[in-house]
Amino acid sequence: MKPRVLIVNKFYYPRGGDCVCVLNLERLLGLHGYETAVFSMDYSENIPSEWSPYFASGIDFSGSVSRKVDAVRRMLGFGDIRKSFLRILDEFNPDIVHLHNIHSYLSPQLALMARKRGKRVVWTLHDYKLICPSYSCLADGKVCEECVGGSSFGVVRHRCMKGSLAASLMAWLEASRWNAAVLQKNVDAFICPSDFMKRMMVKGGFDESKLVVNCNFIDPVRLSSSADSISESTDAGQYYCYVGRLSDEKGVELLLKAAARLSYPLKIAGGGPLYEELAATYGDRQEIEFLGPLSGDRVGALLRNARFSVVPSVWYENNPLSVIESLSLGTPVVGAAIGGIPELIRPGIDGLVFNFGDELDLTSKLAEAWNKKWDHEGIKAHALKSFSAETHLATLERAYGLK
Repeated sequence: MKPRVLIVNKFYYPRGGDCVCVLNLERLLGLHGYETAVFSMDYSENIPSEWSPYFASGIDFSGSVSRKVDAVRRMLGFGDIRKSFLRILDEFNPDIVHLHNIHSYLSPQLALMARKRGKRVVWTLHDYKLICPSYSCLADGKVCEECVGGSSFGVVRHRCMKGSLAASLMAWLEASRWNAAVLQKNVDAFICPSDFMKRMMVKGGFDESKLVVNCNFIDPVRLSSSADSISESTDAGQYYCYVGRLSDEKGVELLLKAAARLSYPLKIAGGGPLYEELAATYGDRQEIEFLGPLSGDRVGALLRNARFSVVPSVWYENNPLSVIESLSLGTPVVGAAIGGIPELIRPGIDGLVFNFGDELDLTSKLAEAWNKKWDHEGIKAHALKSFSAETHLATLERAYGLK
């Protein structure tokens, strides 16, 4: 009989890449006969779940003083989070507790509670929170490793959390309480979606023997759904695209500056804090089109019919689903040489890599990608094998202690 798995994430809807991975994992385990339950925070946009009555209460760091106090208590592992988590541990009685993004809105306290109950604890890392108090390894808009493996007070010195002293102090306090020594004592395996993430965790003081590299996978259900809904559009192959959040760390403005040097049509899909500014600055250019946020099927169609897609990030991307989905649809990727992006691209075969932050090199690679003849079917076949759910599950089961 297969073990029971409790999947834990702070949100339970496709809010971002981490949440998409959680939903994909829940479906994958179910398809292979695992009994699963979900623990999350109560939130208005969560998708329905039979386990939602067990979810932790919602908290708000921007609410009233009393709600902010509740949020800080939650961040440090106090308050009603303990009671709600014990309820689902008692009711579902999992063999394995699989943590994902749990800082702040839930708490690493859950790892300690699960371990005390004798559960195997596995934690998938979607960002750098365990070694960087502000998640991103960015300070003052630039890549920073000041806190990695050393004092975490750099988050305060640089005001890394939203430029706020108060928020940065809270992040430092959280990092101090949930340090590497505490977490390693209570977690059996940390899953790193990229080799780059593993190297960063080792640099941050984590035991390499507890680090398991397991690349994200493309959900076969979503891929099949997208493929069924995609038809060859009239402008297939006549544009390239960016899909993702419009924010500083994603390097979208760098892409737009490079695109403005060329005459090739670019479609930008996604929303975010820079949307209005970038649309106002570049929206009147004939070669650039802003589409706003798109549904999953429309994203699939956009990627499938593009000549290539671009991932121009200027931060340590971990294992971006945008690259994996593009390649799985047969569309090559021009990606920045930073973080885990280069691990996913075979230069000249299924994409090109440019020097991150380098506008001229990006411009050159965009032109090269536009004029190159790509083997789309070959790209798709290799990606479907490399990023298969079966490959992911086999490695995951080793982390679960089953093999």
